Amino acid sequence: MPTTARTIQLVARPVGAPKPTDFRIVDVPLPDPGPGEVLLKMEWLSLDPYMRGRMSDARSYAAPTPLGCPPPTEAVARVLRSNDPSLQAGDRVLVHDAWRDHTVAKAANCRKLDPTAAPVQAWLGILGMPGLTAWAGLKHIGRPKPGETLVVGAATGAVGSVVGQIARLSGLRVVGVAGGAEKCRHATETLGFDACLDRHQPDLAARMAEACPKGADIYFELTGGDVLSAVLPLLNPFARIPVCGTIASYNATTAPDGPDRLPALMRLILTRSLTVRGFIVSEFAADRPAFEAEMTTWLASGQITHKEDVTDGLDSMVPAFIGMLEGRNFGKTLVRLG
Repeated sequence: MPTTARTIQLVARPVGAPKPTDFRIVDVPLPDPGPGEVLLKMEWLSLDPYMRGRMSDARSYAAPTPLGCPPPTEAVARVLRSNDPSLQAGDRVLVHDAWRDHTVAKAANCRKLDPTAAPVQAWLGILGMPGLTAWAGLKHIGRPKPGETLVVGAATGAVGSVVGQIARLSGLRVVGVAGGAEKCRHATETLGFDACLDRHQPDLAARMAEACPKGADIYFELTGGDVLSAVLPLLNPFARIPVCGTIASYNATTAPDGPDRLPALMRLILTRSLTVRGFIVSEFAADRPAFEAEMTTWLASGQITHKEDVTDGLDSMVPAFIGMLEGRNFGKTLVRLG
């Protein structure tokens, strides 16, 4: 049995984009599991944009990662040793933990997974937090109606791709924004979006207006930045904006160039009776059974599909994280530990 855990620690608060030197990999002692605890070997680690916010010490909805500690993650792990009757060696579990290859956790904090129901890593993506974020944000805040138009950025990412597919199944026109021609083709040809705009090409606002001839009724906010600026003039009266991310500004160190846009935004919220609602997925934890039941049905029937961006080994975690924040991932970002 292992006596140490290989761990990635945050050693400096990133200024702007995170750098490899903001992290270090060390071996730390691994305690023996006590009563009610299990020894776990991580098999899959999730990377998600929210982790960038946890590396800052600015006030937020969760405490920042202390320097010298590993950032948080959700993981799929294999039980190596159990001191709790609810789990046995060899079981696969879902656990909230940190960037490391082994851990000791309370069995009560582990969710036993059925590997025959779906590939276990799906509970980090399409059946996990990103999928629930898309499903609950669209259902409760977006409130889609057939014939409406939805716009979503990061259209081939873990959340945006699911938002667009659920909207399509709900009878909406779906317009995505993604980085690059390959991602845009994937959105239209595989995910079934009606249109997908390459954010790297010029005149995004003009192309957005052309793609939304009847305006936009729902803008699912994941990116902010140029995508938000392009969508705002097109929002119809009573449009809804679920806000669960603004990744374009996560690495910003200064305010954006140009005039203060807040007064114009507030006027638009007032004059078009917009609903703008930020949310954290934990608010909708009670919806997980209903979400999983509906999503597993869609997956089994082929009505919804998903893509994973996988790198191997703990050494790949920091480069994969930096790449994700730069938009270089294509699908749900995962690190596989052999």
